Amino acid sequence: MATGLAAATARRHLLHLPRHRWAYLSSSAATTEGLDGGDGSGGGRVKIFDRDLKRRHRDRAAWAMGETDALADAVADNLLDRLEDCRKAFPSALCLGGSAGAVRRSLRGRGGIEKLIMMDMSADMVRKWQEMENATDDGLETHFVVGDEEYLPIKESSQDTIISCLGLHWTNDLPGAMIQCRLALKPDGLFLAAILGGETLKELRIACTIAQMEREGGISPRMSPLAQVRDAGNLLTRAGFTLPGVDVDRYTVKYNSGLELVEHLRAMGETNALFQRNPILKKDTALATAAIYQSMFGLEDGTVPATFQVIYMTGWKEHPSQQKAKRRGSATLSFSDLQKQFGSSQN
Repeated sequence: MATGLAAATARRHLLHLPRHRWAYLSSSAATTEGLDGGDGSGGGRVKIFDRDLKRRHRDRAAWAMGETDALADAVADNLLDRLEDCRKAFPSALCLGGSAGAVRRSLRGRGGIEKLIMMDMSADMVRKWQEMENATDDGLETHFVVGDEEYLPIKESSQDTIISCLGLHWTNDLPGAMIQCRLALKPDGLFLAAILGGETLKELRIACTIAQMEREGGISPRMSPLAQVRDAGNLLTRAGFTLPGVDVDRYTVKYNSGLELVEHLRAMGETNALFQRNPILKKDTALATAAIYQSMFGLEDGTVPATFQVIYMTGWKEHPSQQKAKRRGSATLSFSDLQKQFGSSQN
């Protein structure tokens, strides 16, 4: 069996691969799984995730989490770097669920934030953050709210920035949650989010699928559907944000075994919350998954790698001062003129 979380954290190594940055400005409809459709229960939405179960996962994570987490801290630090790229200050900020504790640890005065609201659907997690805040003395005014990202209990046009670190990918209506975030922002307010992408835990997905086929003769949903990179820009545009931008990072974390990886996921509150899930995982299937994981992906030092793909999204609430696209046909130079200019400079 895997060792305790504290010891596991001490042995875990975080490898950060180079970032690839690009922007998505397409306005076509997002194709992320579960965004549209009906579930027969009214409301016209597919219910992919059991939010009550996810709340219980967050309750468990509140006592299982450590004081720090290398992965969550790295993602939060990278996300908050975007505040330093902005010339304006953001006096009021709302931090939504997920790894909000890591955001609080990594804030360090960035963005000119003077008042911070930390919100989570788990009352136990909020109490955990309050306990951690009592040990912090940096002068930041901090408030705590128990609330659900799907039904944001925040006054309209009240926040300068909204930050979500590794939390929004568990919402059933991601565009709807992002629209609520936009409404809660003041004009020219900034939305920052990091969500797990579709390449996350690809090694575990492969090992689990093979183990289920061998031991059970078929597969059942064990891993959550996640957004693809190509959808992220569409999500921002669909939610009504201006100047949308998307970055992608890939992190590789080394564990002593696949079972230790599962312990870490539980401590992060990132375990399976699908409605259509098999609640029972047979012991021999779990052990076979760990053995296959080690056999297929094990490294020379005896550890196994786990890939976490993180999609960073930035968007702004519309304001007259923001840059706007020029009117179609207003260009003063043609492509032929540019070709002549650059062609002559090369000669």
